[in-house]
Order: sequence, then structure tokens, then C-alpha cells
Amino acid sequence: MNAFDVSEVTVDMDKQSIKQRARRTALDAQAKRRARHAEREKRLERLAVQVLVAVRERDEQVSLIERRAGDALAQMSSEGLAVRDLVEWCGDELSAREVSRLRRLAKSHPRDPDERQVADRAETDESPAGRSVTRAG
Repeated sequence: MNAFDVSEVTVDMDKQSIKQRARRTALDAQAKRRARHAEREKRLERLAVQVLVAVRERDEQVSLIERRAGDALAQMSSEGLAVRDLVEWCGDELSAREVSRLRRLAKSHPRDPDERQVADRAETDESPAGRSVTRAG
């Protein structure tokens, strides 16, 4: 007959208990790591959206401003100025290529009514010397 050794059973149970606790500790650590990783991913996603929104807003503003410049250049052209004259009037800040590009941009993207009102208000609020003019109203 086999003798039943209680000490061997206890040792086996202790080993099994140790393995279970170790496994649980490892799984808990991995779950915490995954949770931290998921939180980081969410933060990075939010920040990436903020970056892209800001860049798109910037691009929209640049486009709007370039169309305003193109409109002004087109108005100057209607006064009979050639491209080289426009470059000269702008203090050599713009190349002939840039003047042509801005004029084409203004032609291909006419101002919408809201944009025109804002630009018209800005133009009437400025005196030729660049000082603000107060209007009686």
C-alpha cells in the first residue's frame, strides 16, 4: 500500500498557491500596463486632433488672407498697373510670380458675402494714413 504523506500534499498545495499568486500578480501588472498604455493612446489621439484642427484653421486663415491680397492686387491692376508695377508698389515684398499667383487665387475664389463685409468694414475704418477713423453713427 501506498502511504499517504500529508507533507507532500501540503508542499504541492503551497507550490500551486504560490504559482497562482505569482500568475495573478503578473496578470495584474500587465493589466495596469495596458491601462496606462490605453490612457496614453487617448491623450495622444486628443493631442493629434488638436494639432490637425490648428493646422487646418491656419491654412484657412492663410487662404483667406491670400485672397484678400489677391483682391487688392486685382484692384490695383484695374488702375492700369502691370505686374512689375505691382511688385514695385509693394516694395519688392512680392515677386512677379507671387503677384500673379495671388491674382489668380482671387479670381478663382471670389469673396463670400460675410468675408466681403468684414474686408469692407476694415477698409472704411482705416484712413489713407493708416490711422483709425471714428465714424459718427
